[in-house]
Amino acid sequence: MRETASIVRPQSGRDSHRVTFVELFFDLVFVFAITQLSHALIEHPSLPVLLQTLLLTVALWWMWINTAWVTNWLHPEHPAVRGLLLSMMFAALLLGTAIPDAFGDGAVLFALCYVVIEVGRSVFTAVALRRDRPENSLGFVRISIWQLAAASLWIAGALLPDARGWLWLAAVALYSAGPSARYALPGLGATPVRVWHISGEHMAERAALFLIIVLGESIIVTGTAFDDVPLDPVSISAFAAAFASTVLMWLLYFNHRERRGSEYISSTDANGAIGRLAYTYIHVLLVIGILLTAVADELVLLHPLGEHEEGHATTGSSPWVAGLICGAAAVYLIGNALFTWAVKGPMLVSHYLGAAALAALFALHPLLSPLALNWLSNLVLLVVVIADQLLWRRLGREGEVRTADEVDETI
Repeated sequence: MRETASIVRPQSGRDSHRVTFVELFFDLVFVFAITQLSHALIEHPSLPVLLQTLLLTVALWWMWINTAWVTNWLHPEHPAVRGLLLSMMFAALLLGTAIPDAFGDGAVLFALCYVVIEVGRSVFTAVALRRDRPENSLGFVRISIWQLAAASLWIAGALLPDARGWLWLAAVALYSAGPSARYALPGLGATPVRVWHISGEHMAERAALFLIIVLGESIIVTGTAFDDVPLDPVSISAFAAAFASTVLMWLLYFNHRERRGSEYISSTDANGAIGRLAYTYIHVLLVIGILLTAVADELVLLHPLGEHEEGHATTGSSPWVAGLICGAAAVYLIGNALFTWAVKGPMLVSHYLGAAALAALFALHPLLSPLALNWLSNLVLLVVVIADQLLWRRLGREGEVRTADEVDETI
């Protein structure tokens, strides 16, 4: 592995945007973490566990995306940065083992690992940038203080079981508010958006690779579940429906959207603002949509005809399974539409109509088996994929976009 003398990424040349092998290696731990999240929801299907899963998913997303921002400024092939990533990887692996019982006996381990990763990375970055990029360094001083405030909520939640959910929700809310507030503090003020100048190409590729990881986890869940069901036509159809869901979600993002986002963020001087809106905030919707789809696919594989645990067939799908099938797909469609809007692409009416069609499908769940509902949901996604393809073909490769000059720092 090649090492570099400078701890800061160069601002030009191939190294300014290249995703390194150590970054990809770091991402591997999130395959395990995301699998843990989906399995917890599959094994304990209930609204409280769903809400806990969503909370932990957003928390893990902040851990990953904050690291992506840091490696946009720090050179991952510098020995110190490489050591940081490997240390974080170890802590994240420990954190992943605590996920299934994060709201129980694993709370302290989860919270401690999370706090060490988040605060440690920010303090390290503040120190690493103090000479070459002092404004960025001051920005990370602000971030560190915000994260220390959130750390108190994570630790308090781990120690106070009755208030854990609310305290951890407050911690995630604080994380989510930070970029929009530009980590403003009394006496230190807020970080100017111009300080967040990044390599747009690097940010776009990192986000795309993370979606590949989540899609890969969906395939792992599907393959593992298929190994536990009878090899019959119904199970094969459910397996095919699950695979089709993954392929269609891949097409919706990677057919045009990934390239459009990469080209736009790489061409505008407001790449920090676009990175914050499109890749930091909106992308988490895509992650949630894929993760919940993986859960729904396994539930359909286990009970394709709506069978209960005691083996009695129902006349349709349960609201739980139907909500996961239709809701996950709708979240993913809306996330793609919002992302396209954020990178100044065309208005995607088909995506919103698709989400409305999925809502109508949910209303019909008493009449449809989980397998039928899954195939019909895939049909909606397929229609949107086709409409998307026709739209982008009509508009041309660049799409009908607004110019980068229209982007305001208040995004």
